[in-house]
Amino acid sequence: MKITAAEVFHVAQLARLDLDAEAVERFSEQIGTVLEYMDTLQGVDTEGVAGTSHAISLTNAFREDGVKDHLDRDAALKNAPQSDEEHFLVPRVI
Repeated sequence: MKITAAEVFHVAQLARLDLDAEAVERFSEQIGTVLEYMDTLQGVDTEGVAGTSHAISLTNAFREDGVKDHLDRDAALKNAPQSDEEHFLVPRVI
């Protein structure tokens, strides 16, 4: 399947792209190559192959939620740049 320079020019106008004649010709060749490859893929027998949403299998990288002891206040405030012994102190943001 070949795409014509006129079709490339039309799509470029729809996308508000200003392409010169050389770019239109180059893109029509490149898009034509992609479309030819897609035609090749259309010939592949996919009968019995389940559809996928990703090219590779994905696994969940998150850990299981579990109840744990919380960090006590003194340990949390230990490395704070500023604190009032009960809270973190941060610069006022207005």
